[in-house]
Amino acid sequence: MDHKRPSIPRIAVLAILTSVLWLAVSWNGGTEAEARTAGDAACRIEKFLPAKLHGRSEQIIRHSGYIVSYNPDWLIPNWVAYELTPDEAAGEVPRGKKFVPDPLVEGRSAVHRDYTNSGYDRGHMAPAADMKWSVAAMEESFYLSNICPQDHNLNGGDWHDLEKAVRNLAFSGDTIYVVCGPLMSENFLRIGENGVAVPAAFFKILAKRGSNGYEAIAFVMPNRAGSKKLPEYAMSVDDLEILSETDFFAEMPPRLEKKAEAGYDAFIWGIN
Repeated sequence: MDHKRPSIPRIAVLAILTSVLWLAVSWNGGTEAEARTAGDAACRIEKFLPAKLHGRSEQIIRHSGYIVSYNPDWLIPNWVAYELTPDEAAGEVPRGKKFVPDPLVEGRSAVHRDYTNSGYDRGHMAPAADMKWSVAAMEESFYLSNICPQDHNLNGGDWHDLEKAVRNLAFSGDTIYVVCGPLMSENFLRIGENGVAVPAAFFKILAKRGSNGYEAIAFVMPNRAGSKKLPEYAMSVDDLEILSETDFFAEMPPRLEKKAEAGYDAFIWGIN
């Protein structure tokens, strides 16, 4: 006589699978956002990335929280790109403490002591406060491939205010796409025994979905002490492309790219 196995109700199977997924994420010390992979991040941010750089060395490195174009000649990033969702902005992972070389860097890297007593802060490009959704992303934000020599007043002042403004935009419900990095002068300074290049200024591009494509705005801040209202640093992405000699949003369809880069509407961004 055949004996049939008792069937498990479909709803019970779903409940079990959900519990297993929740436990797997919890054991990793994070929320659902923790489950995001480097591939996921790359896919969503890809259309906002700059085109291949000419006349500058670069190694593209994909981490779980950001993508970096690392310059082994300058020992700082050419640019760093990441997204910040509302859920990620609400992360609660404690801030990291240890700046270390990026293990994925091929060749030369800055080290912690290059910055010691240099007169410059270890300035994050992808901010640690934007990586609180993941233990791994937080640790990666302290890789020196994500760091530039930054004026202390700027790091704790206007640049910090801009970082907070980005988080506030995400808290309001928008996913914000960020591309940021240094702007170099022709005869730049170097610090430390490894000769880390000191930027003349920093840029940050913000983008988000709009009613008809994407909206974008750019900011440029000199790498020195100062205090201005954030709109005084604002410009279009087109203007930043001329200043930086960089083609941003290279993978975006031309019609959408042209619209996003041509100008900006300060009212839409609510940054003041």
